[in-house]
Amino acid sequence: MTKSHTFSSFVTAICNHFSDHFYAKNIDIFNYCQPTPLEEPNLVHINQSLCEDLNLNPDIFNCEGALKLMSADTSNTNLKPTSVVYSGHQFGTWAGQLGDGRAVTLGEIPVKNHSANREVLWDIQLKGAGLTPYSRFADGRAVLRSTIREYLCSEAMHGLRIPTTRALCLVSSNTQVQREKSEAAAILCRVAPNHIRFGSLEHFHYLNDFDSVRQLLDYIINRHFPDWDSQEDRYEKLFKSIVISTAYLIAQWQSVGFCHGVLNTDNMCILGQTLDYGPFGFLDRYDPQWICNTSDYNGRYSFYNQPSIGLWNLNALAICFSSLLSREKIISILKLYEPTLITKYQKIMSNKLGIRYKKSNHKLVDDLLKILQKNQVDYTFFFRQLSYTQSLSDELLKLFNEKETIKIWFKNYQSLLNQEKSSRVPNISMLKVNPKFTLRNHIAQRAITNAERGDFSELKTIETLIQSPFDEHQNYYNYSLPLPDELHSERLSCSS
Repeated sequence: MTKSHTFSSFVTAICNHFSDHFYAKNIDIFNYCQPTPLEEPNLVHINQSLCEDLNLNPDIFNCEGALKLMSADTSNTNLKPTSVVYSGHQFGTWAGQLGDGRAVTLGEIPVKNHSANREVLWDIQLKGAGLTPYSRFADGRAVLRSTIREYLCSEAMHGLRIPTTRALCLVSSNTQVQREKSEAAAILCRVAPNHIRFGSLEHFHYLNDFDSVRQLLDYIINRHFPDWDSQEDRYEKLFKSIVISTAYLIAQWQSVGFCHGVLNTDNMCILGQTLDYGPFGFLDRYDPQWICNTSDYNGRYSFYNQPSIGLWNLNALAICFSSLLSREKIISILKLYEPTLITKYQKIMSNKLGIRYKKSNHKLVDDLLKILQKNQVDYTFFFRQLSYTQSLSDELLKLFNEKETIKIWFKNYQSLLNQEKSSRVPNISMLKVNPKFTLRNHIAQRAITNAERGDFSELKTIETLIQSPFDEHQNYYNYSLPLPDELHSERLSCSS
């Protein structure tokens, strides 16, 4: 798409590139759904970085038409917004039909994918835009705190080079909704190459509508993997792609200490992107058993469990392919998940330590994590400090209560560094993979508290740091410091 210089051209692009072929094949997956506008909306933030990536001029959002549309007022447009149905397993139990309870998709825009040398479509979706046919007993609204959290975390993940949905802008309002208290409603404009979930396929499989399963898979292949369109093994290739991309995604989560919090099958994307930010969190003090979701009473979605839950969800998805692939083929593809995830994770961890990847390094990594856990050391801060020296500096040593164990580990680590005799400078490569900044919950809460008073400056500051988390940002050193001793890692509810 050529660069949009006016908002009307942006809207025209959405109208012109809505993928009608998705709905022309009689897949009963959506309803046309007019969103409900917010009262007295205020466009409080525009994602300049994402505008550039989508080839949009950020200035196009500084007009009345943009404010109206981003606050869910589609009057005076030719848009046909839709909400989509899906089902899913929630906390390991079949939940039946779910769907876009508070999201409507306005349409799509084409974006040049330079690596694939073709245009790809990106969904433009409003989250918090009011009731849909799938809202059930909810009001279809999002609140300001939840939209800020999702906005910041999706940008944090993108800054960490982890696949994710992103957000184009944030709209606040005077519309009041009731949660634990009365709060201001808000809308997040979420964008992604696709929002199709594991649960989208489960929906049709458990209706015994296998023809729709096949048609939906054909749509996914045509949209994202067009080279496979006419190949007999296209479903096999697609399932393998989902398994591999999911393994890569969760390995990356584990390497940066990210805990999703609600890894239901309806919250997992078929493209291996991080989807739906609710009760998430980044590890402060290293604790693999940490549960970031107050509703996760049994710890099903703890940080430690994420890799195994990824496989559980892939097994649930595999059932949807059973009408198209043999049991033997499905099992052989599922067996790729664990070694792929482990290898990807260990390669990343080797890079974080500035050493070459070898299987014999696994013990060095595991021993370090055990020491970090026992001493309750801040995960992100430790690796960043290590990147500067690769030695047990006073700054690092004071993080540990039991100093002898970490001294022994460092002796083994530095021996390995000496053996490698690499021509590269370890700290330069390490600083590129060990972020100085992650989205700590107490930092995000500060942005929320200020925003609820009408001050969005802290949100903009944090955005700057997390969009380039490997840079020094010397003036913002305090944002990189470990969680204060008097605070505990904050747990969030599903409404957060």
